[in-house]
Amino acid sequence: MPRFFSNKRLILLLVGVIFLVALISFSLRDRQHASLPEQIVKDVVGFGQSLFSKPAHYITNVIGNIDGILNTYEENKQLKARLDEYAASQSALVDVENENKRLREIIGKEDNLRAYEPIQATVISRNPDQWEEKIIIDKGEEHGIEKNMAVMTATGLIGKVILVTPFTSTIELLSTENRNFRVAAVIPGETEVFGLIEGYDSKRGELIMKRIDSSFEVEVGQQVISSGLGGIFPKGLPIGEVTEVSTDDFGLTKLTYIRPAADFVMLDHVMVAKRQTRPFTEGSDGDNTAEGEDGS
Repeated sequence: MPRFFSNKRLILLLVGVIFLVALISFSLRDRQHASLPEQIVKDVVGFGQSLFSKPAHYITNVIGNIDGILNTYEENKQLKARLDEYAASQSALVDVENENKRLREIIGKEDNLRAYEPIQATVISRNPDQWEEKIIIDKGEEHGIEKNMAVMTATGLIGKVILVTPFTSTIELLSTENRNFRVAAVIPGETEVFGLIEGYDSKRGELIMKRIDSSFEVEVGQQVISSGLGGIFPKGLPIGEVTEVSTDDFGLTKLTYIRPAADFVMLDHVMVAKRQTRPFTEGSDGDNTAEGEDGS
């Protein structure tokens, strides 16, 4: 009996080997078509793979989308920060360009002041309560500035020095409410029209030129410049442009409203004109009232 069982195992082993060889031969003979066992195995394995791969792919896509959203959020933050930096840089660049333009205009004006020594200065202080009346600059006696010197920007006359310290000066603007501050002006043309800048209309934002002889014709759009007769303000400095012509309260003389050439609101860089001849002041040999400018 034991021998029979031993032979039976050997026979089964041989049959199994023969079946395996036959199966291998059958598989190698035709690779274009899978056998039934292969089909069953492949279908079962494929189904199992699809059960695991689809959820895995879905989870992977979700994680990828979340990661993409987070990356987009971070990139958006960085781009916004760069946009803010760009806006700040643009603002600073515009400010620098405007300042550079104003400085170039001031430098260009030096050629028109050959009879005077231009002293460039920067506005360092401005009292909000006297915004339209006074400014303080960073130049004083140590820089050659004296009382009653004319002060201007690249576009036109803005006022004169009324107080000087060793290193600063106080400037009274043409837009002041001080009625004693007068500037002798002229409207150039075939016939020059003389008058006095006396007063400032804050509502209109315009200067008032008075004491114009009623026989003279004045037209809107004409330019007004300083006459330079009294020795305080140099001749030919732009003051503004005529916007309206009227008569005074008595109808004996004309008055005009003048749009200032200079901007009194935004003042940063200015220029003080140091005249080669000493300005007329009270007590001097010259008569300051000839021009009407207040030398006090």
